[in-house]
Amino acid sequence: MIIREARTEDLERILEIYEIAKAFMRQTGNPHQWNSSYPDLNILEEDINKHHLFVMEDDSIIHSVFAFIIGEDPTYKEIEGAWLDHSTYGTIHRIASDGTRHQVFNKTVNFCSKRCLHLRVDTHEDNKIMQKVILKNGFKETGIIYVEDGTPRIAFEKVK
Repeated sequence: MIIREARTEDLERILEIYEIAKAFMRQTGNPHQWNSSYPDLNILEEDINKHHLFVMEDDSIIHSVFAFIIGEDPTYKEIEGAWLDHSTYGTIHRIASDGTRHQVFNKTVNFCSKRCLHLRVDTHEDNKIMQKVILKNGFKETGIIYVEDGTPRIAFEKVK
């Protein structure tokens, strides 16, 4: 398994993975987190251009995708609760898998931790599976943040 930066030619497969992930979320009690157009092509192209989008692949077949952004995230400026640390952090966003591999979040955290020791992530209150995986990977729940469309997300933080 390798993790590498996503490329424009990966976009078709990346969009397939997001559709699989959306269907899985709807089937497991999380129908509201990602609407039909999120994440859209513009967001993904911007992530690629900024070197923020990564894919996981085995035998040249992409099975997972995530964005990793080091630096201040505008949606994390305000929190109902309190951040554990105010040093430079990296945020994991838009993580998705086609369901064929296990430990995707764990592998993502390991990859990101090598680039930044202070990590943040958030998820929808209905995404119970993701909440469990986040906590299992050593994150602490820190409060509620609001994403760009004004909807709340549970925020988590891990500081080494």
